[in-house]
Amino acid sequence: MINFKELNNKKIIVTGSSTGIGFETAIEFLNLNAKVIFHGNNSIKDLEKKIKNKSKSNKFHIIQSDFSDINNVQKFIEEAVTFLGGLDVLVNNAGTMIGRYNLLDIQNKDFDKIFDLNAKSVFFLIKHSLQEFKKNKEGCIINVSTISAKSGGSVGSSVYASSKAFVSSLTRSLVSELSPLNIRINAISPGTIDTKFHQQYSTKEKLEKTKNLIPMKRLGNSFDCVGPIIFLSMKSLSGYITGQVIEVNGGQFFN
Repeated sequence: MINFKELNNKKIIVTGSSTGIGFETAIEFLNLNAKVIFHGNNSIKDLEKKIKNKSKSNKFHIIQSDFSDINNVQKFIEEAVTFLGGLDVLVNNAGTMIGRYNLLDIQNKDFDKIFDLNAKSVFFLIKHSLQEFKKNKEGCIINVSTISAKSGGSVGSSVYASSKAFVSSLTRSLVSELSPLNIRINAISPGTIDTKFHQQYSTKEKLEKTKNLIPMKRLGNSFDCVGPIIFLSMKSLSGYITGQVIEVNGGQFFN
């Protein structure tokens, strides 16, 4: 039976939730009466005001943490769990391209920063959350990958796309290890979503060309990704789904 009150008082972390997909997802969880951790690195200025403009709930806490420094991950989980009083759902949304780097131009430090933020932090966020899930005797992990993890990145984004391919593969690879612990792990793979990410790393011309190639003839928006994440977080809706990477792209592969 579907239980639409299932998320009431659930303890949820949404990383990368100061803007875009992460913000809209965290707000929706908050409006469904969950207890939510908002997270950001450099973009948390005025975040509390933004949250209060979109939700009447005060059951949230904001943590600033830079996951490109992997040493911050365990501290983040400890602070989040202290506020929440446990953990039910982990949404790994934090990540970015940092910059476009051609093969000959990229430096070791650039490569490491991209992989630490997009791949390594996801692995260790899951690892450091495991103890709390084991206490609950169940858990739910939702990773956010990208269409380019499957299709390959455009020029200058090969390292970013590869780091996200790691996330998709990790999602599938951990199923056998996590299922005996009653922990489900899935991912969504957004297509071209009209957020600050693409406004920063794409041109208007490139986005217009992409839009025309998408069968639905529009770019996605942040809220297009919220529904699939909420669906995957609810055991009554997706209790037999694990190890899946759900494409959210308007049919972008079929052009």
